[in-house]
Amino acid sequence: MSNLPVDSLAKAATIARGLAMDAVHASQSGHLGLPLGCAEIGAVLFGSALSHCPAHPEWMNRDRFVLSAGHGSMFLYAWLHLSGYREITLDEIKRFRQLGSKTPGHPELEFEHPPTGVETTTGPLGQGVANAVGMAVGAKMAEARFNTAEHKIFDHHIVCLAGDGCMQEGVAMEAVEFAGHQQLDNLILIYDSNAVTLDAMAKETQSEDTAKRFEAIGFDVETVDGHEMEAFAAAFERAKKAGSGKPQLIIAKTLIGKSIPEVAGTQKAHGEAGAKFVEAARKALGLPHEPYFVSDEVRSFFAAHEKQLDAAYASWCKTFEAWKAKNPKLAEELAGSRAAAFTNLFGNEKGARALDTAALLAAVPEFPAGTKIATRKAGQDVLQPLAAKETLLVGGSADLYGSTLNYIGKPGEDDFKPGHRSGRNIRFGIREHGMCSIMNGIEAHGIFRPSGATFLVFADYCRAAIRLAALSHLPVIYIFTHDSVGVGEDGPTHEPVETVPGLRVIPNLDVIRPGDPEETAGAYVAALEHQSGPTLLALTRQAVPLLESIPAKTRREGVLKGGYIAKKESAPLDLILLSAGSELQHAMKAAETLGPGTRVVSIPCFARFDRQPKAYRDEVLPASCRRRVSIEATVTSTWAKYVGLDGASVGIDRFGMSAPGAEVMKQLGMTPEKVVETARSL
Repeated sequence: MSNLPVDSLAKAATIARGLAMDAVHASQSGHLGLPLGCAEIGAVLFGSALSHCPAHPEWMNRDRFVLSAGHGSMFLYAWLHLSGYREITLDEIKRFRQLGSKTPGHPELEFEHPPTGVETTTGPLGQGVANAVGMAVGAKMAEARFNTAEHKIFDHHIVCLAGDGCMQEGVAMEAVEFAGHQQLDNLILIYDSNAVTLDAMAKETQSEDTAKRFEAIGFDVETVDGHEMEAFAAAFERAKKAGSGKPQLIIAKTLIGKSIPEVAGTQKAHGEAGAKFVEAARKALGLPHEPYFVSDEVRSFFAAHEKQLDAAYASWCKTFEAWKAKNPKLAEELAGSRAAAFTNLFGNEKGARALDTAALLAAVPEFPAGTKIATRKAGQDVLQPLAAKETLLVGGSADLYGSTLNYIGKPGEDDFKPGHRSGRNIRFGIREHGMCSIMNGIEAHGIFRPSGATFLVFADYCRAAIRLAALSHLPVIYIFTHDSVGVGEDGPTHEPVETVPGLRVIPNLDVIRPGDPEETAGAYVAALEHQSGPTLLALTRQAVPLLESIPAKTRREGVLKGGYIAKKESAPLDLILLSAGSELQHAMKAAETLGPGTRVVSIPCFARFDRQPKAYRDEVLPASCRRRVSIEATVTSTWAKYVGLDGASVGIDRFGMSAPGAEVMKQLGMTPEKVVETARSL
């Protein structure tokens, strides 16, 4: 690229190296290797190649840059600062890794706040790669849903920088295999190939031919010297304009820790070991003694570049306004997205859209008397009218649509795939971890609301992605079925007993285990309503009865509150039975035997119940009644906070067994009789 301002970009790379050195040296922690080794890559991306707008980081059509190798966070912070992102000031650079700073040890997405240039939370290796694939899916969906023949408002790329560690993680490989199959040609993956991992040289743990591997799964691949800016810029430009219908991989050969000779090219550059050599390194780079130095020349260069970016944004805004005028229905639909919440382009006040919960509940017909179906089947019936109202909701399954029953529309007729990017259903294949990480990327992209399904026992495969969704406040929805030993014949490998309690302890994750079809209706609406974190629906394989003695309105609205009184006592209260999920029926049956002083409380979602006002919680579970028994087909530990020291829990503190589900339930004590026996023993 003959017009590339190489001299200015080289000076910017030197400044970025200095900022990284100073920040890591000051905090005495952090990673210097990638920020130093990839400085020229950063200069080309942020000084020339990326389509973004620091003055408007919320721009919906911006290129998304994902630093999957999140341990190299000072790379991202330095370039965001130099290119003009207002949130990442020099003072924030100076507060790297300090309490309350906007420059934490690993990049953290603040999903509930306006964008700052950090597109997703990274650090656990491989997650950023999968998130980037999800963003590429979201971008393709946006193009198909909202672009018209006259106006193209979405045409951006997803750019991801990953290292050897990311490439070794299984979740990244699940995601890139999916990307290759889906022909996501808006994805550009940059592999910082420096031949080093944390413990040793990379040759000690890998020997594959990365180029051939990626070519085999459907990528275009080019290898360049990552320090030759013109060569890298040309490769990046070719990747953007490839037109091959394939995702792109640029293998950039770099020297980790470049500019600190004592550690460069070795595993010592992976941490802060090079920090003690910073003074000599800064001097060799020609930087003044003053720490955190940014020259006027580099400031001026990026100020001029930012004006060009502003002009491109302004031009897009004109196209957007013309599109909005011609397509009011599409504009109204897009206005309901999270991306629209932080822009005034729709003439609305900034802030997340509040859902009409009552309208969503009303959209789902009540189940007819005598219904006895699995809550996964009830979920199928509930999902369709809700998806008709919430048109930005998309779904997926890890090769289990026939079992999880969460296909939106008529099964098989609306798949997301090349040639049909408007499809609302994604076939992830047998890639549970990849699915959940890709879902995080779709949500972080900001237009569509993703949901995804598998069997509940495989939540263990997904846990790292679920945790990051909760940490980042991403409102993704998990529809996980086959939720207990009621699975039966498949045996303990497929019977989750510890899974629900293990998920309940993740902060900011709503785990909802509904007890019948009407509670399932409330659970789906609750999941859509919850926009500050993820929701997991745990649904049964086995049929459960419609609990008609409880009004449908009470069941639905009770789930929204997390817990409610399912059966009120008719005499002075002396016993409370508690339950969640399919065992609620047993608590209701046991109450008939235990007498008029017995209350039944359903708590399908601990987290939602715990968020209710204390007055409501005390009304449902009055402290004056200490005789309490819970029943749920899980390990009993998480019920302790509700049953107290004087109560007891009926549960399954062991693994399951292979037999018909009803027999397993009975054998393991999931019966009204066991509840009665336990209550009388108090």
